[in-house]
Amino acid sequence: MGIQYPLYMMNIPVSYDTSIRNNAWMETYSEQEISVNLTEAIHELWEVYSFLSRYGFVYLLPSTSDCGLQDLVFVSNNGIVLHHMSEPTYIGSNFRVANRRGEEVLGMDFFCRLGYNTIKCPHLFEGEAELKYLRDNIYIGGYGMRSERKSYEWMEESFGMNVIALEQNDPFLYHLDCAVFPLTKEKVIVSVESFTHSELAAIERVAEIIPISRLEAYGGLTNSVAVGNFILNASNIDSLNPRSEEYRQERAKLRRMEEICVSNAMQPVYFKMDEYLKGGGSLSCCVLHVNCMTR
Repeated sequence: MGIQYPLYMMNIPVSYDTSIRNNAWMETYSEQEISVNLTEAIHELWEVYSFLSRYGFVYLLPSTSDCGLQDLVFVSNNGIVLHHMSEPTYIGSNFRVANRRGEEVLGMDFFCRLGYNTIKCPHLFEGEAELKYLRDNIYIGGYGMRSERKSYEWMEESFGMNVIALEQNDPFLYHLDCAVFPLTKEKVIVSVESFTHSELAAIERVAEIIPISRLEAYGGLTNSVAVGNFILNASNIDSLNPRSEEYRQERAKLRRMEEICVSNAMQPVYFKMDEYLKGGGSLSCCVLHVNCMTR
């Protein structure tokens, strides 16, 4: 599009709900705990929107409260903009989970109106949350839980992409953004316990791996968004009991994030996303990159 400012897409969570439990994280909540406070959910997302809109432009994907799409707010699952293409191209998702089907229709219509060539993936595929752009025509794609490997074979053949495919088998790390985060064009944060030696070697052939533990991935370290020199991440440490195991684990995650940021001249910025954790999502799930301004 020729615009030299970061462009993002988000969705006001008017249809957000947790009635249908469609991932492992949701199963850890009781009926009382999982109930969404919609006012608080809107406020939490507004804080992220406000920060992003200070450094770029944020499109809002239109929706109504009665659209029946409880997870529409998690727009990174909606599809992906192919950042290596000279012609604006958007690939719509093909959801495995039945109650999410229809989200991609709204996303594809939105990008079509922006002048994008929009194509629905013919195989199971769940968007930017599963396919992370690195540089040039290089992407890292996750498969096995929600997406199929043949989705990436189709993309490589159709769009001249080089996709490093990583198999996922941990039900708590069911999208790639739960375990992988490209920090820069040359460095990738990876939950190294989550992948095989050959898969890690494939990443190392194109980028430096910054290792984190599986427990740090469970804490959402890679569910981040890079904005210039800032790394946006979710943390609920202020609502945790300082004597609890959950507090200790979250503090360890924050220390690791701060180590990574210091080593790369970046600054972490934390947001409360408690209402979205109930739906099995976190900060990166709520932001889709319309263009790529990675360092």
